[in-house]
Amino acid sequence: MMPRLFCAFVLCLLPSLAEAQDATKVAPKHYKMHFENELVQVIDIHYGPHERSALHDHPAGVVVNLTTGHLRFTDPNGKVQEVYSLAGESRWFPPVKHTVENIGDEPFNAVYIYVKGKPTTAAGDPKGEAPMSADLLMKILADYAQTRAKP
Repeated sequence: MMPRLFCAFVLCLLPSLAEAQDATKVAPKHYKMHFENELVQVIDIHYGPHERSALHDHPAGVVVNLTTGHLRFTDPNGKVQEVYSLAGESRWFPPVKHTVENIGDEPFNAVYIYVKGKPTTAAGDPKGEAPMSADLLMKILADYAQTRAKP
């Protein structure tokens, strides 16, 4: 009776242990908070050649590739996707849980930008379809560039 109870207890715990978590907590070697304010959270991403992360998650956001890379993403169900990222390229990602592996021979660097809160209506967008104004986005990116330039 006791071994069955123990096995049932362990099986109940496994799903919670396997759940993904905040990338900066689970994989701090690869994900570092660059800055955060009431509008955005900016995460620096770095993977050395052939480095791999633990399972983690990200809210929806934009990734800007600083370097070229060859990456392998694996979701919790084992689905694998290989991606070739170009330096300067940006991509929108929905919320995601995955592991990441740099399968290239060069380091990979990127910036992840998560826009917080409820989308606001942009000036000149009476239907409210734009998530934010171009001016606000430029301000966010200028603030980020300024903080990156500081020693």
